[in-house]
Amino acid sequence: DSDFAECYINWGGYAYSGEEPQGVDARAQFTHRLTTVEVAIHNQDDREHDIFDSDDYFQFHGGMIATIRSLSGKQPKGYFGDTQNPATPKVRDVKEETLRVYRTRVVNPKWLESISRHGYKGASEMAATVDYLFGFDATANVVSDFMYEQVAQSYALNEATQEFFEQSNPWALRGISERLLEAAQRGLWAQPNPETLESLRQTLLKTDSMLEGRSEQPS
Repeated sequence: DSDFAECYINWGGYAYSGEEPQGVDARAQFTHRLTTVEVAIHNQDDREHDIFDSDDYFQFHGGMIATIRSLSGKQPKGYFGDTQNPATPKVRDVKEETLRVYRTRVVNPKWLESISRHGYKGASEMAATVDYLFGFDATANVVSDFMYEQVAQSYALNEATQEFFEQSNPWALRGISERLLEAAQRGLWAQPNPETLESLRQTLLKTDSMLEGRSEQPS
């Protein structure tokens, strides 16, 4: 957490005003303020994106949670404000929002089927989703073991999905396998099924043969 905190404060600890449009170093004041924060909330007014759709969410919201935890020694309460309909705003615990997005998109068979129609780009989006899920968990501690297990089964170990990756973007399958194994190595995936881990290792090795003879480079 200390590494997250240092990065978050160094990049976000500057104050801007009409008198100081270029910004002034306010890292000391920012740090002091964060030590007193008990609740970290992110508001979003549209449904075009979700928390596993961009690295911005775990950088800003997750980063704040990790920084507060590092500075205060306590896990702050994290909330997600859903104001897509101003008439009926909703506030969810960040773990609740994580589970909602996980169920409605991340492992939703309809989404997986539709994204696969986009070939190389679709595979890249799947790999990015795993990266963002990992990043949010590393900062905010919001992903349960069963989520990692199902992502592994749906994204990396499913035979039909592997065929899709092999044809469209084997680099994405390699990235997904590496990221899931890293989650286990770092303890984010606290108690993974040993058989699942071994299958992921074999899948990672399998991507080597998929990539043999491929002249194009990942983007």
